[in-house]
Amino acid sequence: MSDSSEDCPSEKRPPDGQPNTPAGSTPIAAEQASSNPLDTHAPLALAEPHVQSGAPLAMVETAFLASTASLIWLVNYYFPMGPLLRIFFPVPIALTYLRWGHRAAWMSALVSGLLLSVLMGPTRSILFFIPFGLLGVQLGALWRRRANWFISISIGTLIGTFGFFFRIWLVSLLLGDDLWAYITTQITELVEWGFVKLGLLIQPELALVQAIAAVMIVINNIVYLFVVHLAAWLLLERLGNPIPAPPKWVQVILDYEVD
Repeated sequence: MSDSSEDCPSEKRPPDGQPNTPAGSTPIAAEQASSNPLDTHAPLALAEPHVQSGAPLAMVETAFLASTASLIWLVNYYFPMGPLLRIFFPVPIALTYLRWGHRAAWMSALVSGLLLSVLMGPTRSILFFIPFGLLGVQLGALWRRRANWFISISIGTLIGTFGFFFRIWLVSLLLGDDLWAYITTQITELVEWGFVKLGLLIQPELALVQAIAAVMIVINNIVYLFVVHLAAWLLLERLGNPIPAPPKWVQVILDYEVD
């Protein structure tokens, strides 16, 4: 009786140390087939569209929100509606940060400045970027990190106060006149009127008048930031990008008004 390996020569086992290759193929062809780049890189090629699928949407939304911020500033300049539109100056840039992160928010602020520079000149563009462009990025960063209202309003007040004094300096430089002296004069008359009503026959000093002016500017920015937070809380929640909840006393007041 003959050995089975003699009857089936095609099923001979390869010597030890050599790979098992299919019939009719050489080890070189098998090695080329196993190292085919189409096999190893096919999953990566299929995964790339998923990684980059949000890039066009981010670019479109960033451009749209940047143009929205510029349009709000433009309409408020030519058709002023009081503080109504001013509340929404930083909101589109903050929404860009909430949706797409810090890079998109900075791009939105810069694009808004460039659009206003073309439409209204570089001066108005700078006055928008400082403080409202910076304020939008700051609010978006703090809202995305779920910071409470006390922290975001405090930091926003510092930026708004800096923006006010920067505006006074820039406009005074362009006009060749000291606007801070004009503001000090107006505050002096207001303080003197208050002293007369209180029965105090004294002349307010310059340091006291400037301190009162600075306090009034800070209080104005605090009120403005609080209203911006309130409007963003009511608006952005409906857009699917909610900001941190307000303090309990604010929620109680709003519930009372709604009822």
